[in-house]
Amino acid sequence: MKIGIIGLGKMGEALASGIRQSEHSKGYTLIATTQSQASASEASKRLKIPVHTDNEKLAQQADILILCVKPHQAQSVLSQISHKLTKKHHLISICAAITTEQLSEWSGRKPSIVRAMPNTPCLIGEGMTVLCEAQSGALAGKGSASKSSAVKAAEKIFNTVGKTAVVEERLMDGVTGLSGCGPAYIYLIIEALSEAGVKVGISRDVATLLAAQTLMGAAKMVLEKGDHPAALKDEVTTPAGCTIDGLMALEEGKLRVTLIKAVLAATERSKTMR
Repeated sequence: MKIGIIGLGKMGEALASGIRQSEHSKGYTLIATTQSQASASEASKRLKIPVHTDNEKLAQQADILILCVKPHQAQSVLSQISHKLTKKHHLISICAAITTEQLSEWSGRKPSIVRAMPNTPCLIGEGMTVLCEAQSGALAGKGSASKSSAVKAAEKIFNTVGKTAVVEERLMDGVTGLSGCGPAYIYLIIEALSEAGVKVGISRDVATLLAAQTLMGAAKMVLEKGDHPAALKDEVTTPAGCTIDGLMALEEGKLRVTLIKAVLAATERSKTMR
């Protein structure tokens, strides 16, 4: 199976690296494009894959195309290569806010379309990518037998850089607001906790380590134990202990509702980007 990455930026490189290091790497051949010959040559040496600047040629070479360009470039790039696309192609787009209907129209309604929303932790193999396809609502959350070959192919690719989920397309703006933008919210929380550590006398390096590792450990507890976050919170909160006072301060500061509002605001912004 030949995978062509259109626009080898940070996310494209993360996918290329993830695929090459995965257990399925022998089943894939990677090819990519960049905007300039200089960047193509540099990327080819760094990743040890063929990289050039001809998107039409890439469309002819690949079975699966991953569109990694900026959203405002998507229409022109797909229109340029649409005459090279066939019904045998799978087109996976990571362009934020661009719908499957738009992607299908711009690509000549020939390839199967999957829309993906990855986040930046994909760069270190700990990403969260959410997938959808046109009219996929009936399939979301069902077993793998119900999923199309295009979605299965996309899952296999993005599982090399983290975890995946499949939802209805109507939920993708919410996905953008939660997991797409979410790393920024977490960085802000880590920064604030680190500042608190400095305030109580801990060095900044150690305070940042404590904050970041604590968030990572807590997140792994949620994922691996499968318990509700509230139940895990209660395990830490002993009667008349320190944690309950900290939680009361967070509730007084409206952290919970502020985070909810952040996701809702980003979701609404995503809706206006089309």
